Amino acid sequence: MRQVGVVFFCLCVAACGERSASRHPTGLPADAAAFQKRLQEQFLDAKPGTVIEIPAGRHALDRVLTLRANGVTIRGAGAGKSILSFKDEISGPEGLLVYGNDFTIENLSIEDTKGDGLKINDGENITIRGVRVAWTDGAKTTNGAYGIYPVRSRNVLIEDSASYGASDAGIYVGQSLNVIVRRCHAEQNVAGIEIENTINADVYDNEATGNTGGILVFNMPNLSQPGHSTRVFRNRVNANNLGNFAAKGAAVASVPAGTGVVVNSNSKVEIFDNDIGNNHTANLIISAYFSTNYYNKPGIDPHYDPYPRAIYVYDNRFAGGGDAPDGFDLKALKLAMFGLNGHLPDILWDGYRDEKNLVNGLPPEAERICVKNGAATVLNADGPHKYKNPSTEMAAFRCELPKLPPVELPART
Repeated sequence: MRQVGVVFFCLCVAACGERSASRHPTGLPADAAAFQKRLQEQFLDAKPGTVIEIPAGRHALDRVLTLRANGVTIRGAGAGKSILSFKDEISGPEGLLVYGNDFTIENLSIEDTKGDGLKINDGENITIRGVRVAWTDGAKTTNGAYGIYPVRSRNVLIEDSASYGASDAGIYVGQSLNVIVRRCHAEQNVAGIEIENTINADVYDNEATGNTGGILVFNMPNLSQPGHSTRVFRNRVNANNLGNFAAKGAAVASVPAGTGVVVNSNSKVEIFDNDIGNNHTANLIISAYFSTNYYNKPGIDPHYDPYPRAIYVYDNRFAGGGDAPDGFDLKALKLAMFGLNGHLPDILWDGYRDEKNLVNGLPPEAERICVKNGAATVLNADGPHKYKNPSTEMAAFRCELPKLPPVELPART
């Protein structure tokens, strides 16, 4: 058997010799391997002031690119011109992994990474501009979780960027401080844009369409900080009706297909001047941690606040939606309250509130859910009692809250 194996090996070498000679040990064609080697060297040698240029073209890479330096710029010729393709990635799982402050990345695309597309850890003064992250085979559970993913960062600007096909969140900012996400496009992700455990975020002039959920503002337990003070405004959040394809157990696996904007367990959130429509479950959901499918995991931080507090919804333009909710309970609720051809109201609240904190049956004024949005109504689904006594009574929601100040980022030199 050993001799036969040797003969077979020799025959294979003879038959494949010409092709093998033209390839690099990474498995990439020789020219692609040479490009990758030069790029990796640039990342390793980078120092403050370095500009790494990504030329036009589709560049095949099979290994993560890691940057550990401050004051670096990565610049392409345009998101449709400079494309880094990780379709054959064998070492990663990220596409670009960055540890550094005063970092800018602009005008390029990252495609088909095994894991996250662009991840930035513990950075300060981060600019992401004109960056597109995509999984080109469409929505699949096996796609990377996050497209554009700064985490535990400070002073973050994401603008004129896009993400397609992330199995968790397309554009995600977590555990960060002072964030602006503007003029971005999110499509075919489980969550289009997600702000999680972040303090001071402005999300505006974006388009979220064709996702499972359009824009999410979440607080999760057991993370480095709770989030608060997020403004969501002037966005177009339309027809986010994609079936949920998140991995089992992921937080976003609990997001119903057909959701426009979701606020879960967060506080001081303003939602105003948005166009939100045609989201089959509800245009806006406000919920507590108890409505998720992971609420009963052991070991939750006892200081974690599971309730939404101080949520202010005003001057949005709602249209359509609520006509085909996802999930048996919501389908039954819609049928029982609004009939076969009816629809759920634009705003769906799960009904969970901090009972020990109530004053005359209501939360303190500074913690209430307030709605000043024309004819828009709120459905209190009565989740704590398994939807037994839902209500559209609006008296408790007719209030106003102090408006949050704009997020201001330091000027970049």
